[in-house]
Amino acid sequence: MSNTYTRWFEEMGMDDVAQVGGKNASLGEMYQKLTAQGVRVPNGFAVTAEAYRMVLDDNDAWSQLHEALDELDPDNLKDLQTRGAKARAIIAKSKLPETLQSEIINQYAKLKAQYGDDVSLAVRSSATAEDSPEASFAGQNDTYLNIGDEDALLNAYLRCLISNFTDRSIHYKYDNGFDYFKVDLCVVIMKMVRSDISASGVMFSIDTETGFKDVMFINSALGLGENIVQGTIDPDTFYVHKPSFEKGFRAVLKRRLGQKEQKMIFTDTLNTDNIAVEYTANIATTSAEQNHFSISDEDVMVLADYAIKVEKHYSKQKGKHKPMDMEWAKDGLDGHIYMVQARPETVESQKIDNVLKLYHLKKSAPVLAKGQAVGTRIGAGKVRVINDVKQLSTFNAGEVLVTDTTTPDWEPVMKIAAAIVTNHGGRTCHAAIVSRELGIPAIVGSNDGAEVLVDGQEVTVSCAEGEIGKVYEGLVEFSVEETDLSNLVRPKTKIMMNLGNPDQAFGFASLPVDGIGLARMEFIINEYIKTHPMALIHPEKLDQKTRQSIADLSAAYADPKDFFIKTLSEGVATIAAAVYPKPCVVRMSDFKSNEYATLLGGSPFEPVEANPMIGFRGAARYSHPAYAEGFGLECAAMKRVRDEMGFTNVILMIPFCRRIQEAEKVLTVMAENGLKRGENDLQIYVMCEIPNNVILIDEFAKLFDGFSIGSNDLTQLTLGVDRDSEIVSFDFDERDAGVKQMIKMAVEGAKRNGRHSGLCGQAPSDYLEIAEFLVEIGIDSMSLTPDAVLKTLRQVLNVEKALNKSK
Repeated sequence: MSNTYTRWFEEMGMDDVAQVGGKNASLGEMYQKLTAQGVRVPNGFAVTAEAYRMVLDDNDAWSQLHEALDELDPDNLKDLQTRGAKARAIIAKSKLPETLQSEIINQYAKLKAQYGDDVSLAVRSSATAEDSPEASFAGQNDTYLNIGDEDALLNAYLRCLISNFTDRSIHYKYDNGFDYFKVDLCVVIMKMVRSDISASGVMFSIDTETGFKDVMFINSALGLGENIVQGTIDPDTFYVHKPSFEKGFRAVLKRRLGQKEQKMIFTDTLNTDNIAVEYTANIATTSAEQNHFSISDEDVMVLADYAIKVEKHYSKQKGKHKPMDMEWAKDGLDGHIYMVQARPETVESQKIDNVLKLYHLKKSAPVLAKGQAVGTRIGAGKVRVINDVKQLSTFNAGEVLVTDTTTPDWEPVMKIAAAIVTNHGGRTCHAAIVSRELGIPAIVGSNDGAEVLVDGQEVTVSCAEGEIGKVYEGLVEFSVEETDLSNLVRPKTKIMMNLGNPDQAFGFASLPVDGIGLARMEFIINEYIKTHPMALIHPEKLDQKTRQSIADLSAAYADPKDFFIKTLSEGVATIAAAVYPKPCVVRMSDFKSNEYATLLGGSPFEPVEANPMIGFRGAARYSHPAYAEGFGLECAAMKRVRDEMGFTNVILMIPFCRRIQEAEKVLTVMAENGLKRGENDLQIYVMCEIPNNVILIDEFAKLFDGFSIGSNDLTQLTLGVDRDSEIVSFDFDERDAGVKQMIKMAVEGAKRNGRHSGLCGQAPSDYLEIAEFLVEIGIDSMSLTPDAVLKTLRQVLNVEKALNKSK
């Protein structure tokens, strides 16, 4: 018997959107074209647009729908709610034609024949305007999970049709220029992947906040994926670097453990709280589940493989780079991971590549709340706390929407908000997706934002400082810097960037730099590891409370040393990925002893020094018995970055190296720890920040591949000024003639020995005249703070032009 109103996945692809809707078309495309490449897709069939139109025709619904909606004012919330309810009632009373019912039941029987009589189904809406490059229709229409009999299947189908006229769906069509009556509602009926006893999530083949194209972003949680989409939990997150993956390296670039407070599972009991997931229930997760990642690194690699294949397929089909937004599920019965949706990413991929827009806070203020930043913008206004959908009518344009979580019903007010703050959710939840599409700054997963922020309070919501978004007290002044990079001329002098915070790396990836001139380990150790390396190796020297704190921090890892190595290596690799394959100069740790002592478990391992600035720091520590084992962990992390993760663009740098003998010792220790200069193209630089480095530069040049001038310490030691002392701070000046002569001698010495010369101190970021001086003496590179890159780059161009004219 021919099928008039249904089509199997193997019978459709992306050319069939008008007949089967976006979701069906994409599932069919993947099932047909990517299964052979190893991408698993559960089988299923579409109920077509023709079926939708027949249901409305047979029930004489069109004229009734026009009567309900023709005079609608979508921006009038009360009118939208009244007319939307009328439209839904019209569909709800419709009867499904017998021919359609029979065809759906027959196809269901074939799925049972393929997967067994106990197969459960996912019944999902698939609109004909869905998943276009401009509009995703994410969450606009209903999905029904764990459907297990014929009556439930037909009922779920009808309710999907009803959801074509939810208030949110009507308003979304209006916002995106779609005719209410020309968007047909098709339906997906597919095998349900048993992620209720495993894990599921969402992934993007692009960084969703910055548009950085070299990574894929993966969210994962236990159980069914609805909790991630609805924003009711904080999921685990993973990044994978596409260029190194395609070269054969298999490593997670970066990971973050989410709280995963609950998981959604199957149940035979009707869930009346949320009809879209009616045969499911949320249960609390155990502390063990919360403290461990929901999927393994091997699972992440499978997902990365899928994401790259899906993105390549759709990009080839479209003839241009096409970042993708995908949903996946892991089956707890067979252990396999399946793709259950793929659609174009609709925000970052639509932006103009050659225009760089950076938001900067001009001042600071008390921080009231923190969470995951969505986007890179800043917004400000008065707080409006909304605890219930019934309160939405009280919201005024330009206010900051603060709530526990959002659903698609909230979208009419979200579009007029200055910013959004939610207690729950991750970067792929509903609030994040919609905020991103609307270009509104949002902070999700703040935990207590809706409790600490109060109605009428003036706040500034900043997503411009990396992955952690902050709500500041008051209306903090900020600026927006917009630069057209399309015709930007690059100077001969290499302009590099100083960066220590991995969370900011992708946001600065589009800056016109020639690499990272200084990546500081200290930020990663202080902010993410929080623990003294020696404390991880010698827990016997710690009290019970400290040992427990370390155990809590490292619970998701094999052991505390694995925690240190992976966290440090992934932090450094994330910074290196932002400029790959350009060089990334990573300085080995340069805490002073008093700073090391403040780390968790640090005090038993550190001396008390009168002047730590010139004490037990830098190279002197690395081979010393008091820290050699800790340095071994640093070396293990850097070896992993280069050898296992594939970031051979990482150049290592030794700080505060006083004497030639000290340099020789450090290089020997590094080689013993698997970091031998020259092997796997490893370059090792030294900081040139002590007068002896300049005086003996010819000798140091025999041991190192390059010099990075640390203007802060070089100024301190040339002028004899403690840069931490306020009382003599007036004498600390990098522009002093003696300091400049030291810098000039260092650059000349590096050139004389065929070694790289750069400067990574603060001076050129603060003083344009220092930048001019560096160009005049022929330095190879200067490394600047990100906010100084563009203005200094232009200044360097002007200086180079002037020098060329004078020749």
